[in-house]
Amino acid sequence: MPSPAPAPLVLIRNAEVHAPEALGQRQLLLGGGRILWIGGPTEPAPTGLPLEVVDLGGKRLIPGLIDGHVHITGGGGEGGFASRVPALPLSRYTLGGVTTVIGLLGTDDVARSTRELVAGVMSLREQGLSVWAHCGGYHLPPATITGSVASDLAFIDCLIGVGEVALSDHRSSQPTLDELLRLASQAHVAGLMTGKAGIVHLHLGDGARGLDLVRRALELSELPARVFNPTHVNRRKALFEEALALARAGCSIDITAFPVAEGEDAWDAATALQRYLESGAPADKVTISSDAGGCLACFDHAGQLCGMDVGAPAALSATLAQLLARGLTLEAVLPAFTTNPAALLRLPRKGRIEVGADADLVVLDAQARIHDVMALGTWHVRDGRAVRRGLFETATAGGDPTFDQGR
Repeated sequence: MPSPAPAPLVLIRNAEVHAPEALGQRQLLLGGGRILWIGGPTEPAPTGLPLEVVDLGGKRLIPGLIDGHVHITGGGGEGGFASRVPALPLSRYTLGGVTTVIGLLGTDDVARSTRELVAGVMSLREQGLSVWAHCGGYHLPPATITGSVASDLAFIDCLIGVGEVALSDHRSSQPTLDELLRLASQAHVAGLMTGKAGIVHLHLGDGARGLDLVRRALELSELPARVFNPTHVNRRKALFEEALALARAGCSIDITAFPVAEGEDAWDAATALQRYLESGAPADKVTISSDAGGCLACFDHAGQLCGMDVGAPAALSATLAQLLARGLTLEAVLPAFTTNPAALLRLPRKGRIEVGADADLVVLDAQARIHDVMALGTWHVRDGRAVRRGLFETATAGGDPTFDQGR
């Protein structure tokens, strides 16, 4: 599938900009996939150029959301091969306001491969999203293309870290402290060499050991705390308290926007972020991801699969809407979806509305629902409906994407 044609120049007027800090009403000129100019509401806009003029009528404009934990080739497989989740189509991301994606492997790093993951990255890039990935998966030794994490990060452009490596989970390879330290040192040094993230993205299970291995790694090595990036930290309330301590020590922790039942020993993503911000932990050390395409599994005491759901990219925008409905401000909560993951992942043109940044933009309606989405200067969603879809998608009557079985 060919890459999308270059987008025309676009002038956005009457936008209430949150960059993520509140800038008030602004105009933006976009071209070549970037933000070229930002001006006040009464400043004269560039003239003499062919422009698509879009008047937002005072709607809120925010950076495109960054989803740092996505199974772009599908996850699952814990209940047999029939439980392997298929890859999500393009508009499942954009309808949820997601314009930047980090792909990874999970439990199944045997039947699914890093090669397949890189192909998935290239496919979504051809369709207009910004996509990178981590090599590896749940188990050690990590799944790689070149034979080592360091070489994968050094020589494969789209690979920026390693993960999701499983800890405190019956599905993990039960890594030792020495194994974790060797893995983290490879990621860190490769990150230094290449300017990439160089992180170890750590899946945390329900096990009682929690984050003990990470604490010991920080105590007994010289590795910087930023290298260790635990996710799913809201899956148990006690684990979340451990994660708060790690954030204060310099780790970036990742909250997962999965469903939480009433009475469950877990925090939903909105509550977890609210508690994080109220705790006084560093505001720039927390992110939220969706686990999109992943199997949200539950297991019995014998470790057998007893139920599953599938993560969705729209969980991010739903969490954002919940936070705003509770009275939190965009300025307070947006960094967890934008600037914080951009900084952790070393993606300097992502997560902000500023001159020179990529033109990844989301327009919110009065109820904080996704109204329009632009990725790299191209409109993907207008008025809540996908206007750009993947090759194997079609629209249902309700506007949600599905696979076109007739192709």
